[in-house]
Amino acid sequence: MTTAPLNIMVLAGGISHEREVSLRSGRRVADALIAAGHAVTIVDPDARLFDHIVAERPDVVWPAVHGSSGEDGALLDLLAASGVPFVGPGAAAARLTWSKPISKTLVERAGITTARSITLPREAFRELGASTVLEVVVAALGSNLVVKPAQGGSAQGVSIVESADQLPRAMVDAYTYAEVALIEQRVRGVEVAVTVVDDQNGPRALPAVEIVPVEGVYSFEARYNAGETTFFVPARLSEAAAAAVAEAAVIAHETLGLADISRIDFIVDENSQPVFLEANALPGLTETSSAPLAIDAAGLDIAALFDHLARRAVVRA
Repeated sequence: MTTAPLNIMVLAGGISHEREVSLRSGRRVADALIAAGHAVTIVDPDARLFDHIVAERPDVVWPAVHGSSGEDGALLDLLAASGVPFVGPGAAAARLTWSKPISKTLVERAGITTARSITLPREAFRELGASTVLEVVVAALGSNLVVKPAQGGSAQGVSIVESADQLPRAMVDAYTYAEVALIEQRVRGVEVAVTVVDDQNGPRALPAVEIVPVEGVYSFEARYNAGETTFFVPARLSEAAAAAVAEAAVIAHETLGLADISRIDFIVDENSQPVFLEANALPGLTETSSAPLAIDAAGLDIAALFDHLARRAVVRA
């Protein structure tokens, strides 16, 4: 593997609801890669993106675009078609991960526990009678629920439901961000995020980050405003629970076909059982994101790690 400096293009911004988060992630990635000695440009992907790629001929592209414009697989498909190496998973893995119901099904088939759930497209919700449908949901899952858009990140459109009368509003909020809602039975326990990185020996789970929001809910504001969330790294888990959640994260990473760096979210329940929530193919890397905290807790230098991932992408191509 060459040690010469690379010409790296970081993609950040886009047009999704997570644009500002993406810009912050991209800046953090660029700073780390510059510290590692690379030449880095940050490009906001738009109609001129592939003109930029042709003109600049980067050695590797690092997509840090969050939301549908970066994580639904379309951008990665086009990068692959253009022949430019890029950090992260292939388009197929990104599409599987982007759909929470699909990723949940695949991970469950691999032996990882998931919360009981119902997936409900907006059209079915309307055509089958909203009030009747919600009665069926409550009868099946109870009234202590989490409702979320079936695609999307940063907790946008996510609601905690504690009584049946809160459910209609939660459905409206979820449908604001996606055509399909995922309704899950709420699991009580310790919320953790596990970053998985691909090193020379394969995927490796970094120390789990325990997430304790000040207001009790890990909302968009709690994720990206300093002081809104307390993080414990490593998470306050027993040795056995920490090992179990690390193993589950690696299984999820491999099952979904993720690559280079991912984030897998769990609730560790009262029986120390990891319950899969969702996965992120292009995890946030801002100053308040969990992945950089996990990298630090593992004793890794972020510049050296990002250098490894960028060079790995070049070799893989």
